[in-house]
Amino acid sequence: MFNLFSKEKEKRKDESHLSLISVAALLIHSAKIDENYSEKEKIIIRKAMIEMGADQNHLDKILKDAEIREKDSNQILEFTKEVKNKNIEEKKIVIEALWTIIYSDEKADMYETNLMRRLSGLLYLDAKVVGDIKEKIRSNQ
Repeated sequence: MFNLFSKEKEKRKDESHLSLISVAALLIHSAKIDENYSEKEKIIIRKAMIEMGADQNHLDKILKDAEIREKDSNQILEFTKEVKNKNIEEKKIVIEALWTIIYSDEKADMYETNLMRRLSGLLYLDAKVVGDIKEKIRSNQ
């Protein structure tokens, strides 16, 4: 009986780990879209992952796995599947991190803004919510 509980707990832990990898891969993808994956963006991603519940002890592994997954992927849909199943507060954390990454170099190019438009729809987020988060990030710079 205890073995059954242990296996279920391990399964939830693995699912959570895979979910965090998908979120991190999406953030990494957004950071790389302007072909300038900076240290500042890596710090933003680390902070967002901790807010999403990543364990500090496993964060480096999650980010390493996410970088590999992002590199091996040719579309964002596989990353957004996990994110769209998150609750609204977690989605807001992701959107805030995405806008922070985009504006980390103080400008948003057409590829970055197009990505955010696509993500709003893919994540089932209201454009006003995404716009409000964008303005909050821009005004804090």
